[in-house]
Amino acid sequence: MKARLLASAAALALLAALTGCGAGADGSGGASSSPSPSSDATESPGATTGPAPSPSPTAKGIALPTDCRAILSEDVLDQLDGIPLNDAAFGPSGVAADGSLTCNWADPAADTTRLTTTISKMNRGPALDMLNALADTEGFTCFTPDDGTRCEKTWQNEQYPVTDGRTLFWREDVLIDTRYSNLAPSGYTSSIVEHIFG
Repeated sequence: MKARLLASAAALALLAALTGCGAGADGSGGASSSPSPSSDATESPGATTGPAPSPSPTAKGIALPTDCRAILSEDVLDQLDGIPLNDAAFGPSGVAADGSLTCNWADPAADTTRLTTTISKMNRGPALDMLNALADTEGFTCFTPDDGTRCEKTWQNEQYPVTDGRTLFWREDVLIDTRYSNLAPSGYTSSIVEHIFG
């Protein structure tokens, strides 16, 4: 009987974690703050160590973007001025057969400066599993801005004296996954979120 009560309490706690989340940070605070002068990934008001995605509203069929420049504000584009977009040296980019969009901002002549974002569809269950794993095993910090869940982490590049990082944002079955090295424009992720969901 005691074991059954403990199992019921655990199930209720899990259900509350999955459905009771509200926005823990505004779009400008965590989205445009930086670990270095140009980064978009560290300040996270109300951050937690484990993600708890807010509930998905009734699916609206959010369309994935198809243009890497159109998803960014003028301010972010100004910060990326002069950096090549989708150079063939960095592999496949643009719209893939599954509808996902990959944007590679990088100069082939640079040793490490690079920013790669992939925007794809991902259902709630797999998204929650992935974000929980990043928080539990890789030290990502997660919080809930803009009606979604954002997880992020920065670290020192092993070869160069620059900051590397990864920022993920999930909402309504859309995942924005950005990996960067020495290139993290302020407001980058927030700009994409605003374009897709605004």
